[in-house]
Amino acid sequence: MAFSDEICYNVIDYAQSAHTKAEVRMIETLTGVPVSKQKAIFGEMDEFAKQIEKTLRVTIVTREQEIRVVGEEGPCSKAKRVLTTLLELAARGSEINITNVNYTLSLVKENEEQSMLSVDSDLICHTITGKPIKPKTVGQKKYVDNIRDNMIVFGIGPAGTGKTYLAMAMAVTAFKNDEVNRIILTRPAIEAGEKLGFLPGDLQQKVDPYLRPLYDALYQIMGADSFTKNMEKGLIEVAPLAYMRGRTLDNAFIILDEAQNTTPAQMKMFLTRIGFGSKVVVTGDRTQKDLPSDQISGLDVASKVLNGIEDIAFSTLTGADVVRHPLVQKIVTAYEAYEERAAAKKVPGNRRFGRPVRAERSRKPQGAEEKA
Repeated sequence: MAFSDEICYNVIDYAQSAHTKAEVRMIETLTGVPVSKQKAIFGEMDEFAKQIEKTLRVTIVTREQEIRVVGEEGPCSKAKRVLTTLLELAARGSEINITNVNYTLSLVKENEEQSMLSVDSDLICHTITGKPIKPKTVGQKKYVDNIRDNMIVFGIGPAGTGKTYLAMAMAVTAFKNDEVNRIILTRPAIEAGEKLGFLPGDLQQKVDPYLRPLYDALYQIMGADSFTKNMEKGLIEVAPLAYMRGRTLDNAFIILDEAQNTTPAQMKMFLTRIGFGSKVVVTGDRTQKDLPSDQISGLDVASKVLNGIEDIAFSTLTGADVVRHPLVQKIVTAYEAYEERAAAKKVPGNRRFGRPVRAERSRKPQGAEEKA
C-alpha cells in the first residue's frame, strides 16, 4: 500500500472485559497515522468515526499519531479494515465523504473492501474545476467498463446512481480524445406527471426545460464557454428524441436519457439511427415512468429483445450504487422494499379491479330454444 512505510499495524492486544466475564475485548492499534490523515478519515466533528462506531459497535480512540479500536474481535477487525481502506483512499488524494464511508462499511461486511481501491483507481476525467470524476461503487465501475467495451450499453437503475453523469463524462472524454467527432444528447420530451401546456418562446426554448439536466452535467464537466462554442459549431447537440427520426448518426457518442419514457416504436427508431464509429448509452429508471398507465415502455421491451446480442451490454444499478445524499439511498431502498412486498401480495392470473376475472358464458337470445 502507498502508506505502508508510514503506518505500522500492531495486532493486537487482548484483555478480559471488566463487565462481562465471557466477553473478550480486542484492541487494534494503528500507529504512525498523521493528524492530517486522521482528520480526513474521521470527518468534520468526527462524523465518519461516529458512523463506523455506530455501525460496528466499537470505540475509536486517538492519541497523537495513534488510533485504537476497542470492541469485540469480529467488529474490531472489520473496523480496522475500514480505517485501512479509508487511509489508502486518503493517501491517494481521494475525497472521503459519508457516502464512501458507508459503502466501505458494506464492502467490509462482505470481505470485498479491495474492490473499493480498484474502483477508486479508475479515473475518467476532471471537471472544469479540476475535480476528478470516477466511479464510486462496484456497480458503477462495471457500468463504465461496459461503456468502454461495447457499442451499445443500457444503464438501468434508480435515481442517484450516476447513470447519466458517468455517461456524460465518458462522452466528453471520447470527444476530447478524438475518438468521436461529436456528442449527441437526447431524451423524450414528456412531462413528469403534469401537463405544462404550451411553453413560450421559439422551438429551442420550448424543449430546453426537458433537457436542462443534460445541460447541467455538461456545464459542470466542460464549462459553460467550451460547451457553448462546441454547440455553436454543431459538435454538441442536445435535442428531443423526436428529432432523431430519419437521421444516420456516424462517429458520434449518443446518450438517450430517461429511456423509460420511450415507447417501443421510439426505442426502435432511436437504435436504428446508429452509424459507423458511434457509441450509444441508454439510461433509464424503470420505477419512474411518466407514460400513460396502459403504455408499454420501450426500455422494458428492449431489455427483453436485445439481451444476449453481441456488443450490446446491460448494466443494472441498485440502491447500493446511489451516490447522492445518504437519505436518497434510504428512500430508494424503502421504495424497493415496498414494491417487492406489493408484488408478493399479487395473486397470479388475470385480475380486474382486484377480483378474479370469470370466463364469460355465451348468452343466447331471449326466447331461443335449444335444438335437439
